[in-house]
Amino acid sequence: MGPRASEDEVVTPSKGVKGLTLRAVLPNAITAAALCSGLTGIRFAIDGNFEKAVLAIILAGMLDGIDGRIARLLKAQSRFGAELDSLADSLSFGTAPAIVLFLWSLHDLPRFGWFAALAFAICCTLRLARFNAQIDVEHQPHKSVGFLTGVPAPVGAGLAFLPMFLWLASGESIFREPAVVAVWVAAIAILMISNLATLSWGLIRPRRSIRLGAIAFAGLVFAALLTEPWWTLAGVCVLYLALMPYSILRYARIKSQRAAALVPAANGAASRVE
Repeated sequence: MGPRASEDEVVTPSKGVKGLTLRAVLPNAITAAALCSGLTGIRFAIDGNFEKAVLAIILAGMLDGIDGRIARLLKAQSRFGAELDSLADSLSFGTAPAIVLFLWSLHDLPRFGWFAALAFAICCTLRLARFNAQIDVEHQPHKSVGFLTGVPAPVGAGLAFLPMFLWLASGESIFREPAVVAVWVAAIAILMISNLATLSWGLIRPRRSIRLGAIAFAGLVFAALLTEPWWTLAGVCVLYLALMPYSILRYARIKSQRAAALVPAANGAASRVE
């Protein structure tokens, strides 16, 4: 996430260029827009409009997904952008979902409901702090093979909203039961700060033989989002959770293969020493 930099680094301005370029401002502007969208979700929840509240936070997730890519495309990565992105994520995917879920359901369970909301917001912040602390760390076992550590903050927010997706889709009151929602939110909070290996977008590489089928499936998912958004979002959450055991097993297999490959190398080095 951005080049290594320090506070005392001196940046030499380009001659004849005054002010900031659009290339430098655009990624951070998108991050600020994501932050505003996430916080606006709180305003909608206060007004009792929970559909708009969820959609605002989903929009924040979409903007968060493109700001880093645009920064890399424009070669405008910076340590400032990385820090701003993490702070925005903490508010949009930690604080905002916690308050929305509390106003929607958890307020009926005053003590434990608020603790569950706090746990979610705190765990999201801790996850992002861990990510920032590891930016300059060379050895990251999960990242080195394309995996993530724990559930990402935007995904965690989406998973936390699963009961609300089901409630909006079906209208069943069981999905709004505060005890059920509290346990679910606490479980997602633990997944965010866990050390489990989870799949990243970089690992999803369909074979060329199913390329057309993958494109058609993506189009159908988009159509489903337009016609049945809440059922579709719930299905995406369930699919992600179903893939978690696969990602854990796949990482364990890769880890064992790496360990097996290191044994002959270690034996060879020992024999040369002898």
